[in-house]
Amino acid sequence: MDTLPEWLTPLPDAQTMREVDRWAIEEQGVSGLDLMERAGAGVASVVERIAADGPVAVVCGKGNNGGDGLVVARLLREVGRNVTVLCVAPPEEFSGDAHQNLSRLPGEAPVLLAADDAAEIGSRGAGALAGAAVIVDALLGTGFRGAPGQGDRREPMAEAIAAMNAAGAPVVSVDVPSGVDASTGVVSGDAVCASATVTFHAAKPGLWIAPGKTHAGEVETIDIGVPRGAPGQARIGLMESSVLDLLPRRGARSTKFSSGHVLVAGGSRGLMGAPRMAAQASMRAGAGYVTACIPRSLQGILASGGPPELMTRGLADDDGGLTADGVAGVLEGSARGGALALGPGLGRSQGAVLFARELARRATVALVLDADGLNAHAGHLRELADRDAPTVLTPHAGELGRLLELDASEIGRERLRHVRAAAGQARATVVLKGDDTLVADPSGRVAVSRGDSPALATAGTGDVLTGVIAALLAQGLETFAAAAAGVWLHAAAGREAARRQGSAEGAIASDVIAALPAVRGGAAEGRARGPDPRACGRRGDGWTEQRGTA
Repeated sequence: MDTLPEWLTPLPDAQTMREVDRWAIEEQGVSGLDLMERAGAGVASVVERIAADGPVAVVCGKGNNGGDGLVVARLLREVGRNVTVLCVAPPEEFSGDAHQNLSRLPGEAPVLLAADDAAEIGSRGAGALAGAAVIVDALLGTGFRGAPGQGDRREPMAEAIAAMNAAGAPVVSVDVPSGVDASTGVVSGDAVCASATVTFHAAKPGLWIAPGKTHAGEVETIDIGVPRGAPGQARIGLMESSVLDLLPRRGARSTKFSSGHVLVAGGSRGLMGAPRMAAQASMRAGAGYVTACIPRSLQGILASGGPPELMTRGLADDDGGLTADGVAGVLEGSARGGALALGPGLGRSQGAVLFARELARRATVALVLDADGLNAHAGHLRELADRDAPTVLTPHAGELGRLLELDASEIGRERLRHVRAAAGQARATVVLKGDDTLVADPSGRVAVSRGDSPALATAGTGDVLTGVIAALLAQGLETFAAAAAGVWLHAAAGREAARRQGSAEGAIASDVIAALPAVRGGAAEGRARGPDPRACGRRGDGWTEQRGTA
């Protein structure tokens, strides 16, 4: 099993965290109460920072997550804060460390959110939360899966979540927002929309993968005293700026050939902007020379519109659309090696579909498949598994849905599951685009982008990413690393473009291309902030579905 590279910060799943806790307590002699105390202290500190004054409401479940919340309530009461504690279970149902912290709670007893009538539960919760300056969500921890409240009769847990979301106060979630699957980011029912999430020992995948990411707000990871050397190996990691250290640099002996050759195969009538942008992005990402393989009848568009450094190769076409007769021309052009970007602006004519599938099958160089190159393989994803050369797919949710013959909404609900499935079926690295762009390889490793680049939500930026990844493959980077470095570089260029233009809304794809050299050279800031705490429940994927630009 491949380990995570150093440029990924591990994101352990719930099962791994259970093993870490067990190891710390049973094998290393760390008290569970001590872990809970440190966790509660960390949350209390964040609560004080978010709301230094005013009433606090702490909503607790009966497990360890609720025990953490009870520590928060006690510590805040000890410094004079007005704290109301709400519990969804009676005291006799608490056990272990949570029960001990319930017995330590000074002041008023918790308000019990339990009744036969769901409306009564909701009324109690809303009343207790009214006027709170900040709410602490300590209902459900990392072990939660499924939906909190099933069927017509909603359970106290679901009613408590609804009450927190309706209260209007900032919510600080303990370890993970209640209702979010910590391992996957799946949200199957009601889920808390947090302003901040304080997570322990290490962040969890569900805090960075949508839709869970849109519920997490700002993520803060705190050390609760787990000793070094904890067992378990994460298969998912959060990208760090150090991925850019992998990028090759030109030296005194570099030539245009050693800097990598990229071929961009695509284009059709009305969609010639897409291959142009992919080609320009490859140039700005460091490729030594780039050839656009496009319909012969439209070759003059790129030849006259520049850039002058871009070489073109005219291919056989039918009324401006590529056909299978053009495959030989691309294969001839790739004889020197390099990488092939297939799909930008290709169109969906029958000839274009046959062209894309035959070229993907026969090409012996590294391949980046995007846009209508992906659509040509809808329902035929497993064909790509027969390729011997590196393969990278860069779909958005709609394109991945077509590849897997699923609705795009299904992809959106379980992004991690489906990107891994596609990578396994195609034996390829798959880049599922979004604010939480996921890069999965066939072994199951996944790199997660920090995102926060809203300037990318405009036409043509997908073509830019295709060109960037192709350039890095042509320069010799390993496939998984090239895809992840391309994603990071692309997102950072989006942020730099927005800074130069004065707003994300004013940036266009060509601005992102123009920003690539500065980011690649380290002149632009590469780090991203956490998720937007105001984005809960929004689409927030940072991408527009489009087939190219003219």
